[in-house]
Amino acid sequence: MNKMFEKIDVKEIKESPIKMIGYDSFLLTAGTIKSYNTMTAAWGGIGFLWNKPVVYCFIRPTRYTYSFFENADFFSLCFFSEEHKNILNYCGTKSGRDVDKEKNTGLIPLEGEYKTIIFEQSRLVMECKKIYFDDIKPEHFLDASIDKHYNNDYHRMYIGEILNCFRKKDKK
Repeated sequence: MNKMFEKIDVKEIKESPIKMIGYDSFLLTAGTIKSYNTMTAAWGGIGFLWNKPVVYCFIRPTRYTYSFFENADFFSLCFFSEEHKNILNYCGTKSGRDVDKEKNTGLIPLEGEYKTIIFEQSRLVMECKKIYFDDIKPEHFLDASIDKHYNNDYHRMYIGEILNCFRKKDKK
């Protein structure tokens, strides 16, 4: 792995997953170093399921990243410091169909141990293996107000086993 990162046990993460995912956001990426897409995400979670540390994330089928997820066995979550908020904003408002996110943000892609795409600017990275998916079904909403988040464009949920976790090394 890149010398800028150190491998840590996922149990060493001390931050609130609610803050990390719901308020700070992250880049969700799938594909290969030659062909990938990344998108900003703010819905999902981190937990423990089927005796495995897992993440769950959501992608609408209309998103460019969706086809990359469908064709990949592995994916990454990359979390950034406040100084890189502009990258998250850009990747959350532009589609990789239309723009070169790497070129326009200065993102520096690296290959993870599982050939996932991670970014040099990340402060925390999770490499994950897809282990389950399901589609959101509006008929299962027990709270009718949830449907306001959709316009017949329901997410696919992916659950990924967290295989690796990396933290940016402190500069000395």
